[in-house]
Amino acid sequence: MSKTIITDICVIGGGSGGLSVSSGAVQMGADTVLLEKGKMGGDCLNYGCVPSKALLAAGHAAQHIRDAARFGVDAGAPKVDAKRVFEHVHGAIGAIAPNDSVERFTGLGVQVIEDEGKFVDANKVEAGDTRITARRFVIATGSSAFVPPIPGLSDVPFYTNENVFYADELPKHLIVIGGGPIGIELAQAHRQLGCDVTVLEVFKVMPKDDQELVEVVRAQLDAEGLVIREGVKISRIEKSGDGIAVVLESDEGEETLDGSHLLVATGRRPNVNGLNLEAANVTYSPKGIEVDKRLRTSNKKIFAIGDVAGGLQFTHVAGYHAGIVIKNALFRLPAKADHSSVPWVTYTSPELAQVGLTEAQAKEQYGDDIRVLRWPFHENDRAQAEGETHGMVKAITTKKGVILGCGIVGPHAGEQIHTWVLAMSQKIKIGGVATMIAPYPTFGEVNKRVAGSYYTPSLFSEKTRKIVRFLSMFG
Repeated sequence: MSKTIITDICVIGGGSGGLSVSSGAVQMGADTVLLEKGKMGGDCLNYGCVPSKALLAAGHAAQHIRDAARFGVDAGAPKVDAKRVFEHVHGAIGAIAPNDSVERFTGLGVQVIEDEGKFVDANKVEAGDTRITARRFVIATGSSAFVPPIPGLSDVPFYTNENVFYADELPKHLIVIGGGPIGIELAQAHRQLGCDVTVLEVFKVMPKDDQELVEVVRAQLDAEGLVIREGVKISRIEKSGDGIAVVLESDEGEETLDGSHLLVATGRRPNVNGLNLEAANVTYSPKGIEVDKRLRTSNKKIFAIGDVAGGLQFTHVAGYHAGIVIKNALFRLPAKADHSSVPWVTYTSPELAQVGLTEAQAKEQYGDDIRVLRWPFHENDRAQAEGETHGMVKAITTKKGVILGCGIVGPHAGEQIHTWVLAMSQKIKIGGVATMIAPYPTFGEVNKRVAGSYYTPSLFSEKTRKIVRFLSMFG
């Protein structure tokens, strides 16, 4: 080794979580080293959240043009320029990139080493020709697209989220393997941009969300002409002229589905390879690094956060984990991660947002001791004015008004779920949401209305009417 560094904290991985730890630690006075072998900003900025939402925005814009006639505005069919669509996607990445850049973090005082880090022993890491000794390490290496062992897949070109945003053209017919949030988002984006799209899912699409709400999304996808096939078994994949062919197996025999391009969206795998975790006495598996509630690994001087820790794979979770690590590593506070009120959003149109338990999960845990509250968007005045009436808010509480979870499918669901995240994280019962004053007319009024419906059976009961009639006798 030609260079040795002794530091307070060494972060491995320059994605969302790693950057948050690094910026927080250095600004609080800790000597900080950050190792990143790829692009700063990690998967979220370069291959995930940012480009996917930019592509969806382009798709939604095209769909708005198609739907404009319902407002009395005749716009005709949209003309989609693939080159300019991807310029928009890359422009969004470029606009955010300076915030995550080597230059910015170097300016903050972080020592950034653009190389792969691997452990030498329990308190040392090598990166290129540099050896780093640190009081604490944070592993924030994220996750990568999981590619299933489907026969023939390695013999054909295919997209994952890591290269689909860097395409030269839009597919004529995109076949998507995988019906989770990533697959469904990218499927709708491409369909709205004018591509034929078929989604193949072994089980059911979006299985982690409330299925009543998923059906609202699916109805819209069906209306847009997106083909979803569930319960399929893929036998193999073959080349077919200039495109690909997916061979499906059923009781009736084989069926061949031809497409121009293939997207594999079958989940994520934690990035644990190449770290030499054995040398650091860190326990891990293909599912991720094992951590306790304080996000410490089996080596208590080493923390793991975000996707690599094997839990919920969301950028906002990695950012939340960063705060837990800062408290533990710098201030020696026994802070513990609490994932009970972590929200997630699928950015389709309509959006689907969820926090806490679904109805099925609540019934499994609480039996009959729950209340299921619903309020449809067609009962919302703002939704009527803007023609966005499909969907609902669905809140789950105990019979005593403790909020167990909420799902929203409809316009701006990702923004509206904030109310329920705050309520759950601060232990606010359903009455707190019901009594808030919501501005009129807003989509967010549905949150107040659904919360208020908790009191409807008792408020308008015969007992209440008797009380009112009795009191009226006194003038």
